[in-house]
Order: sequence, then C-alpha cells, then structure tokens
Amino acid sequence: MYILGFDIGGTKCAVNTALWDDERVTLLKKERCPTDLSVAPEKMIEKLIGMAEGILDGRPDSIGISSGGPLDSERGVILGPPNLPGWGRVEIKRQIEEHFGVCAHLENDANACAVAEWKFGAGRGTNNMVFLTFGTGLGAGLILDGKLYRGTNGNAGEVGHIRLEPTGPVGFGKAGSFEGFSSGGGIAKLAWSKAKEAASAGVTPAYYREGMTERDVTAGTVAEAAFHGDETAREVYRISGEKLGRGLSVLIDILNPERIVIGSVFARSGALLRESMEKELLREALAPSLEVCKIVPAELGENIGDYASVAAALL
Repeated sequence: MYILGFDIGGTKCAVNTALWDDERVTLLKKERCPTDLSVAPEKMIEKLIGMAEGILDGRPDSIGISSGGPLDSERGVILGPPNLPGWGRVEIKRQIEEHFGVCAHLENDANACAVAEWKFGAGRGTNNMVFLTFGTGLGAGLILDGKLYRGTNGNAGEVGHIRLEPTGPVGFGKAGSFEGFSSGGGIAKLAWSKAKEAASAGVTPAYYREGMTERDVTAGTVAEAAFHGDETAREVYRISGEKLGRGLSVLIDILNPERIVIGSVFARSGALLRESMEKELLREALAPSLEVCKIVPAELGENIGDYASVAAALL
C-alpha cells in the first residue's frame, strides 16, 4: 500500500510517502516547510500539494492528513486549532481529494500519533494507552479497549483545555490550562514571565538578554539553560513538570491506562520534568491506578509526525 501523508503543524508542515505491508511501515521520501500563517490556509495547502507532487513515485493508494484539533474527521474539516490561527472551517480533505483523485482521511494529530505509537512505537502491546503530544500545544490521543476513541463528534482527548490553575500561561485560549503549563508554547510563556521577574530582581537568566522579545524565548533555549544549571530555567521546568503530573493524575484516575506515552518536549527534556511530575502524581493520583501505569517518552522521535500521517491513512 503506497501512502501519501500530510502533517499539518503550528510551526511546520511536512509531506511524506511510505509503504505499508500490513505488518510494518517503511518511510520513503519527505519534504517540510514552515507553516505560513500569513497566507490563506488554502494557499498553504496548495503549497503542500506541490511539495507532494515533487516526492510522489506514482499514484498513492491512500492519503492521510494529521492536523491539530479541533476538527471534524468525518467531513474532513479543520475547525480553528489554537496553534493554527485563521484555519477555521478549512475543507482540507476536499481540496486534497480534488487534486489527487484519491480518498483522504483527516485525523486529529494526537489521535494519529497515538495510533502510530500504539502500532509502531512505545505503546506496542498495550490495550489502554494515552498519548500526549506535548509540542507546540497539548492534546491527547486515547486508545481504549484496543481501539482509538474519538468521542461523539471527534473531539475526545482535548486535555489541553483543562484548567489546572485560576491563572497562569495561556494555552488553548485559557489561562492556567494544562496546555498553558505543559506544552512548548506554554513553557516559553512561563519562562518569559519568570525572566522578567528575575531581571527586575537583578538576576539575568541564561536564556534571557536585554532587548530580546518574547518570541526569542523557546522551550528549547530554556531547556538548554536548565541543563546547564540555570536556576530560573530549572524552576520553569519544575513548575511545568508539577502541572504535568497534576494533569496526568486526572487522566489516570478517569481512564486507568496501562501506559501514557508523551512526545516532543517530554521526549527531549523529560529529565527536567520527571522529578516534579512524579511527586505530584504520588500526591494526586489514585495509588492502585498509578501502580499499573507506566509513563514513557515517545519512541518515534522526530519522525512521529510522518508516522502519524501514515496512521491517519490506515484509519
């Protein structure tokens, strides 16, 4: 089965091709580009279609589209994800199908990544698994009783919207949300506010310098400073890990999963998050449920978006 995949992200997009033989997937070719939010979504999709034409070796058998939610998988419409401002009611499935003449399937990126990790990665062999994106934003994909759970209208797993505190970094349009504390964007916002506080007290964090803007601070630059011992950066990750543990406790208490797989920032910087995360889990989660749940980093690494788009095509 020859598959074409589209991975739509808030900071970058990619197209890739793959082969699936009913047992394993082989990634073939890939092209990526920054997500241009200054143009109409349809124009950005046209660009991706052109990139896809450049890597295809023949007509694909199926097309998968992985994108941040909320979205309507049944109709193939993207419904204004917070990390894709301006992408409201975008009929991406129709536009891609009209060009290639091949059936396409749109899936929430967290769902698609969950299936990818379940079939090909850290969730292999499980029956009840939660996958958390922990990238630009925070979403969850739920594998329950051996199958993907989408909910009534495809919006199950939007855990980033849960409010953990009355105030805090804004994520998913809500201050103090799970996404606000435990996502790449949320960590950057928290780090900026902590840097301003530190600077006013005469302390300059390693990731901060006079004249820089909030856009110059990223989860990556803060992690680098934290790994080198910067106290402000370490405090940012301590807080993020604590809130991550609080949010995971809710999922563990409600869903009783055997494994939680966490991608992106956690996979790269889990050492900075795990201690405070585990302390909060011990305080908040039901002990019998926590005992049977392993929390692990995603295995598919930087290629998880490619595998996710393939998983969307298989769904």
